[in-house]
Amino acid sequence: MPRQRMSIPISALAIVIAFGTTALAQNPGSSPSPQSNCMEGMVMPGCSQPTMKQQPDSKQIMPGVQQEQHEMGNMQMTVPQQSQSPDTHDAMTLQEPEEPEHKTGFNLPAPELLKDVASRPAMSLANFLELADANNPTLKEATALVRRSQEKARQVGLYPNPSIGYQGEQIRGGSYGGGEQGGFVQQTIVLGGKLGLRRNIHEQEMRSEQVGVEEQTYRVHGDVQQAFYDALAALTTVHLRQQLLGLALDAVETVHQLANVGQADAPDILQTEVEAEQAKVDYSTAQRHYLETFHVLATLAGKGDLPISPLEGDLEKTPELNTEQMVESVVAESPTIKRTRQEIVVAEARLKDAKRESIPDLQLRAGEQYNGEQVSENPFKPAGAQSFASASINLPLWNRNQGNVQAARAEIERAEQDLAREQLSLRQQAVPLAQSYESAKFEADRYKTQLIPRATRAYELYLKKYQSMAQAYPQVLVSQRTLFQLRVSYVMALHEEWHNAIALQNYMLSGGLHAPVSSDTPSTTINLPNAGGAQE
Repeated sequence: MPRQRMSIPISALAIVIAFGTTALAQNPGSSPSPQSNCMEGMVMPGCSQPTMKQQPDSKQIMPGVQQEQHEMGNMQMTVPQQSQSPDTHDAMTLQEPEEPEHKTGFNLPAPELLKDVASRPAMSLANFLELADANNPTLKEATALVRRSQEKARQVGLYPNPSIGYQGEQIRGGSYGGGEQGGFVQQTIVLGGKLGLRRNIHEQEMRSEQVGVEEQTYRVHGDVQQAFYDALAALTTVHLRQQLLGLALDAVETVHQLANVGQADAPDILQTEVEAEQAKVDYSTAQRHYLETFHVLATLAGKGDLPISPLEGDLEKTPELNTEQMVESVVAESPTIKRTRQEIVVAEARLKDAKRESIPDLQLRAGEQYNGEQVSENPFKPAGAQSFASASINLPLWNRNQGNVQAARAEIERAEQDLAREQLSLRQQAVPLAQSYESAKFEADRYKTQLIPRATRAYELYLKKYQSMAQAYPQVLVSQRTLFQLRVSYVMALHEEWHNAIALQNYMLSGGLHAPVSSDTPSTTINLPNAGGAQE
């Protein structure tokens, strides 16, 4: 999934900075105290207990996430708490100071789509993998393919059934009588070990299907892991968007307060309101995205009706991979490569069987019959009981199965080339993933160790200047917004790192709801009991 970076306009806040600074410069004697300058939703030294209007409690949104991923590397901003009256903003009519009659709308609240999530227990990746092992239908389907090949191997190796029948010749009625009538037993004797060779073909196919079970397990587990970290990153983004919404709402209140004292005009108000509305849209979109990713995750686990729940996981605890070794492991040990190698073994088994199929089977027949013809010595006495037997074998003169033998050789060559193709294809896919993993790892490390600490320090310095009345509060908001932008980008970099690592660890196998690939044909007409030893 491509990463999306957040872009937040701050032009209006920059304008507000200028007005706020001008107000402090023009009225030094009437400057408000740090206590009176405290904005709702911010925790600052010397300020009263903060409240956040309309903004939900972040702990209710993300009860299962590891305290904002271990406080995002010990750089966690203070989370605004939920107000006792979250609808205060709803009643505020937005208007322009120059034209009080010109209303610009109402500060309607953003929808809270995850308000019922907090009451449900958090689910971990292990929970979803366990659900997938028990409920994903493709795993059961892959296991059924193994049983099918196993039963085909048993069936194709069974000896042909004998035949019994009636035989009559020169039957005459009336006073003449005579003729021969009786019964017989017929049995086909399979020569050349062909039954064992036919059975071996399906036994090798069964081994290929067993590799297919392993392959499908990697597909399912890989998709579940990808979907889990997609959802975890989406949930973390919801939390960050929630905090950004709180800042945008505070900016709206700030610019209105400045307008009341003549330090902001209509363009400032309108632009700040636009930013607040955009923050609401982004917050709603983030919640929708989490709902989407959770449903995808639950579906891959085989429980499409699973209620939306919070997630328990550590987005920052990314796997440490040796990418060069991972690429070689993918090329050499992937279940796809194992299956392709096994297909060569199946083709070789078919060649051995094709060579033996030219050996004919022996047909034996014996019976007992009554001969009603009168003997010449005693015209009133029939010849009576007599026996008969026969044995036959086909002569492989024109059809020596030579076409099937050459076709089997061609299949071996095709399977060998398919193995080379799969190895090249896997390497072609694995190398870019390895490079993307390294890039995302470097990017995430820079955000954590370089960018976010600097942005945090800048915020702290602006906050300190504001408390000493040397800086307008809007600049504090600007620095805090920048910090949140970097934190969102950090989350996206971690998500990309997880995405590439999971793909490499699962041999780039995906398609957890795609039907597993079968090495066997779906025919069920092999060696029917009345076919006299016929093959598929």
